Amino acid sequence: MPGAATPPFDPYDPLGLDDLLTPEDLAIRDTVRKWAADRVLPHVAEWYERGELPGIRELARELGGIGALGMPLTGYGCAGATAVQYGLACLELEAADSGIRSLVSVQGSLAMYAIHRYGSEEQKQRWLPSMAAGEVIGCFGLTEPDHGSDPAAMRTRAVRDGSDWVLSGRKMWITNGSVAGVAVVWAQTADSPSGIRGFVVPTDTPGFSAPEIHHKWSLRASVTSELVLDDVRLPADAVLPEVGGLRGPLSCLSHARYGIVWGAMGAARSSFEAALDYARTREQFGRPIGGFQLTQAKLADMAVELHKGVLLAHHLGRRMDAGRLRPEQVSFGKLNNVREAIEICRTARTILGANGISLEYPVMRHATNLESVLTYEGTVEMHQLVLGKALTGLDAFRG
Repeated sequence: MPGAATPPFDPYDPLGLDDLLTPEDLAIRDTVRKWAADRVLPHVAEWYERGELPGIRELARELGGIGALGMPLTGYGCAGATAVQYGLACLELEAADSGIRSLVSVQGSLAMYAIHRYGSEEQKQRWLPSMAAGEVIGCFGLTEPDHGSDPAAMRTRAVRDGSDWVLSGRKMWITNGSVAGVAVVWAQTADSPSGIRGFVVPTDTPGFSAPEIHHKWSLRASVTSELVLDDVRLPADAVLPEVGGLRGPLSCLSHARYGIVWGAMGAARSSFEAALDYARTREQFGRPIGGFQLTQAKLADMAVELHKGVLLAHHLGRRMDAGRLRPEQVSFGKLNNVREAIEICRTARTILGANGISLEYPVMRHATNLESVLTYEGTVEMHQLVLGKALTGLDAFRG
């Protein structure tokens, strides 16, 4: 309004993006931020160094308690939050660590979303309330040892045996796999015109196992597993009845990628703020390094890309809430935001110098985590081709 005082410049919100958020948005964001500050940040460097996520089941129950699991889903104990509110939660969780955001994303945007959107009422009633509460952890089995970007070529098979289904195959790089109580597994079916179908698999079913993958140098504070399906026999009602073909898993991935658009900016924000605080206090040549032009140029460029990315995420969230978000637009967001987040982390590392490689600071941990985020749920090249096809009308995936 005319004559109103201009608010002071906030280095942590230079565009005033908080003005876009409602009081409820801010309350949800602050709740998740406080939980992460209390429960993750004091321990995550040690978890990362040890390559484990101890107490994951307790963390899942706590995340369920604050409504973070299956946040944008409605009914069945889910919070029914907006897409923007879910995005804000993803940003705050990944500002703590990508592994924590991955736990929530796989639980809610992949496993729960698949059951919520494509499951029978019986499947929804059986699984979703306990998953929303964090009492049951879920995983999502699509990627295979030899088939990642081309899931249509998967080798996992489901064949009929009387009224039952029998699943055989392997899935790889599965977040939450070793601790999951239920797995949503996608398999080729010979007798279905749709080809690929989804199955809800209780992990205590004979023939199912999930050995944990070790020796990772990224997402170390996360449970990553292989799924082995050795003639896993399931009843007829284990199949997700409302979808067939690749449309099912790809729509789940699009939902999860939306969370990554926000989450990557959380890792970037944490690294930027660490670099900004360091530049204000670290002295060389008799003054703080933040007073040198080259350091200020780095900080300015990092701030521009960080807050452009948050603004992009917010725009996509509003489109999702309006029912107008297209998969190509999610690819736009994931491609840009993860790429820029990695660059922000790398630049932050240069400002911190040798201290940048220490786990006393979050920068290198975020940078190595983002190397996984860059390629999971769609590599850079796949999202470039999605956008290329949308822009030209020409399919370059197989040509």
